[in-house]
This record gives sequence, structure tokens and C-alpha cells, in this order.
Amino acid sequence: MGLATNIRRDLTFVAGLRRLLKRIKPISLDSDVLICDDFEEAVDRFGDNVAVEDEHRSLTYRDLDAMANRYGHWARSRNLRRSDVVGLVMSNRAEYLAAWLGFSKVGVATALINTNLTGQALAHCLNIAGISNVVADEDTWGRCEEARPFVTRTMMLWVLGLKDADEISERRGLDNAVRSGSSVRPARNLRDGITNRDTALFIYTSGTTGLPKAARIHHARARTYMRAFAGATASTPQDRVLNVLPLYHSTGGLVGVGPALLNGGRLILRRRFSASSFWRDANATGATLFVYIGELCRYLVNCPEQEGERDHKIRLAFGNGLRPDVWPEFQSRFGIPDILEFYGSTEGNVSLFNFDGKPGAIGRVPKFLKKQLNIRLLAFDIETEQPVRLANGLAREAGVGEIGEAIGMIGDDIRHDFSGYADKAASEKKILTDVFKRGDRWFRTGDLMRQDSEGYFYFIDRIGDTFRWKGENVSTAEVEQRLVDAPGVKEVIAYGVPVPGAEGKAGMVTLVTEGRFSAKAFAVYADEQLPPYARPVFIRLAKELETTGTFKYRKIDLVAEGFDPAAVDGAIYVRGGKTGYAKLTPDAFAAIQNGQTRL
Repeated sequence: MGLATNIRRDLTFVAGLRRLLKRIKPISLDSDVLICDDFEEAVDRFGDNVAVEDEHRSLTYRDLDAMANRYGHWARSRNLRRSDVVGLVMSNRAEYLAAWLGFSKVGVATALINTNLTGQALAHCLNIAGISNVVADEDTWGRCEEARPFVTRTMMLWVLGLKDADEISERRGLDNAVRSGSSVRPARNLRDGITNRDTALFIYTSGTTGLPKAARIHHARARTYMRAFAGATASTPQDRVLNVLPLYHSTGGLVGVGPALLNGGRLILRRRFSASSFWRDANATGATLFVYIGELCRYLVNCPEQEGERDHKIRLAFGNGLRPDVWPEFQSRFGIPDILEFYGSTEGNVSLFNFDGKPGAIGRVPKFLKKQLNIRLLAFDIETEQPVRLANGLAREAGVGEIGEAIGMIGDDIRHDFSGYADKAASEKKILTDVFKRGDRWFRTGDLMRQDSEGYFYFIDRIGDTFRWKGENVSTAEVEQRLVDAPGVKEVIAYGVPVPGAEGKAGMVTLVTEGRFSAKAFAVYADEQLPPYARPVFIRLAKELETTGTFKYRKIDLVAEGFDPAAVDGAIYVRGGKTGYAKLTPDAFAAIQNGQTRL
């Protein structure tokens, strides 16, 4: 790479970082300026601008503020106080934002709950945050009622759009109660004593590896998310941000909201993502930015060509998880001028930004800024799933090109703070001590990455997803990226499964296919794309794959079901035979289990 190119790249990075840091610099953990104050400041500046547009209506900043004020007064009328948490189980709509912003104005925290959860999983989310009052809408209240028997405390359910006939003593309509409230801002002294260290929201992990955990989002973290992307995207009051991601998740609910609502732009909300209507919607709304997660981009690339897919006004797509194999086609096919990929977790203190849009990289830390930015990679032992320790007991930092676990130093400022989960035991598991010196504390991301000589970071896998087979480390993310273009394959998910008498785990993939599956063609493709140790030992065919509300696959269920043909729906194949893979019969399965067949 030439000197001029290097200089341009560094200037682009520094400019983006400067915009970001400028916006988060005013945030102090002990300050009493809260997330609702940031919103009210935007209202006072951009009152007549359209703030939110959903499928049903548009609201100006002043209208949205008035609605939020009514929710705040309603909470006060219910005697809710700063120690209370309201559960918000609602589809994407203007009221969603008004509700949690309004509750924050009177010091009440809000738990943003996945609208796809049912039964005991939904009850679990309500229980761990200590929720007694739940706000829902006509689309979600039925699920809340189904979960009621598993909720450990009395639950009062408040529903937008509830019919009179559906009201009971513990389920009431919310429309009139909110509408009749005052639109005047609640008195500022109702927040006296609350600082940025106090909880604004609970946002739940996706539940891909078990029941969701409730990450505690204090006001400083919520402000940082929204302000950081208001700066990083360089959005303006003329921008229209298309957001089809669920508002209960940090990417959709904070990252995708800040660039619009803090800079005077318009937030365009849709209840759910639709690949078939996405570009039509982008064109009709005049969207100039949109927020993504990687699977959304992959779905769009996999769609047949659509009318208007290059006629949009989008200048920037920003988000996380855009896979290296999808990135080039996504950007070129749809004519997206700029892509801002970032890395971060809801609860963590580690973040990365790829300001210059290098395909495949999740972010960059130039050498001259390493000491100022809060991320290190530790050499990692795949078998023990622990960092490598030196003779003196301290950890070893990963070298250039070496895969390691990303960690972030824990400190008492907004860039280093780790606020943890509602479950203190879960929080402690994420903390690593005595890393580079005695007594230091670092947040464990649980993500394996590598960094190249130019400072770019690349995501490798989640810890637990990478496994060892035949003495080698196998990255499930890499296997998925290589095999997604195999003949007839629509979707692929890779994981390791234990095999009796074998060291490590054998690779297995579950495939959703188009048309008739050809084991021979798949084997030929896998052999071309992957080294012998990474080629799947087992294949499972499925009609569809279950995902979370943020399009993440639930690997934990597939791992638990394993490769027993009697225990799963769909055919299972095992490596071997003339075609490269043969159907796994009950007898063949028994031979593997009792050690007669060695893999």
C-alpha cells in the first residue's frame, strides 16, 4: 500500500474518531445529565422537524416529546419510582420510543424485551429484571398472558389498542390513560439524585446459547451508544434513517436511533424487515442512511434482482456483522457509496470502527493510537477456552496475525466502564483479572479475532463455536462463509459435536437447501474450499433454521440434538462412501457410538 493511500486511510480514521469522541466527551458517569436530557435538547433545537415516521403516522420532535411526557406522567400516576422497572413488549412504532424516553424522564428504568419470546423464556426476562408492570400492544399482549403463569410476581399488563371486552383486573387498556395525561415535561426535580451511573434500560442478550441475560444499560452507556453514532455517521437534519431492526436490541434501539433523533433527522421505523419490499420502501421514504446487521445484508443479496434496488438515495449503511463474503457483492450490486462497520456488544466496553470501509474488517486501531483505545487481543487456548498464561501468571498478548480473545480494560470512565448484567454472577464470569499486571481487570468479549499489520481487526468466531478436530482449530464462521455458496445451499450453520472415543469435536453443518440435495456435489465443493480437518463430518438437512429476533441462529439447540438420526427431523449424512457422504442409518449411528466406526 502506497504512502499516499496510507495517509488518506489514517486521515479518514482520525476524522471519524474525532467526530465520535467529540460527541461522547461531555458524558461523565457522575453527571446528572441523562439520556432524556439529550433528547429534550434535540427537541428544543429541531421541534418542527419530523422525528419519527412509522407505518401509521409521522410525529415532529415536539409531538414525540409530548407523547413521551404523557408516558412519564402515566408512570407517576401508577406510583412508579426510580427503583422500578417497566417491561416494554411492543412492536416497532413511535410509542415504543416515547414510552422508554418518558419513563426515563421520571427516573423509571425500562426493560426492552424481545417480542418473539413466549412462555417461560419471556417470563424469565420479566423475572430477572424484577418487573411488575408490562406495557404491550395489540400484537404482543397475548404472549405476555401466556407467560403469566411462569412470572414470579403479580404482573399488571397495560395494552395499547386493547378492546374493552378484553380487559380484566390485571390487564387494562393504556390508550386513554396515556392520552389523558399532561403533555408538559415532568418536573426536572423528579430526577434529582439520578446520575449517569443509574440504570436507564435493560437490554437482553440474544439467547443463542441459552436463556437471555439482562444487560444493565445505565444512562452513560445509552447516551454513548446514541451520541457515538450521531457523530460517527456525520448525519444531519436532512438525513432520513431507515430502521427495520427490532427496537429491543442495542443496534436497532440505540445505534440506529441516535443518528436521527440527536441530529434533527427523521427516523423511519418499520415493524419488521422484509427483503422483498426493502428497496421499494427505501425509495418511497427517501432514506439516506440505513442501519443493518449482517444477516439482513445477506438476505438482500440472496434475493432475485428487484426493481429500484439501485435507485435509492442511501449514502451510508452502518451496522455490524457484515460478512467478508457478502460485503463486496452487497456494496457493488446495490450501489452503496459507503459502509460503516462497527464492533461492539450490548454489555461490553470494547468497540471498534471501520471508518474507511475496508471490506471484511470489523474495525481498526492504528499503531499510533493503540495506547489510547480500549482493546487488546490475548493469546487463547481453544481446548481450555482460557487465555494463555506465562510463567509469571500474567497473560500473553496475541501477535500480529495470531488469533486471540478481545478484551477491554475496566475503569471508572465511560470508555472503560462495565456495568454488567442484572445477574451479578453472570457479570463476574465476564471479568478477567491479573492480565498484564497484578490487580488489573478486563472485560472478556468472548469473541476471537485477529489483527493484521495495518491495524485492521477481523472477527473469527465466538468462543465455544471454534473447536478442535484432528489436532487443528476449526472456525465455524469460516466454514459457514466457505460453504454458503455450495451447490443448492440457501443457508448453512456450522458447529462441533462430541463423538465417543474421539478427541475434540467433529464438524457438523445443518443446511437449508434448494431443490434436491446432491451429497456428491456438496462433497466436491467442500473438498475444494476447506482443508481436510475443517470439512464437515456430518450434514443435517432442515426445511428452515430457527433464528432469534436479530437473525442469529440458535446453535445451542442443534448441538444438543447432535447427529442421532432417530432424534431429529430431516436426513443426516456422514462423511464417507462413493459420493463423499452417505446417509447415516441407525446401525451406522450405533457403530459410531460404540466405537466400532472411527471417524
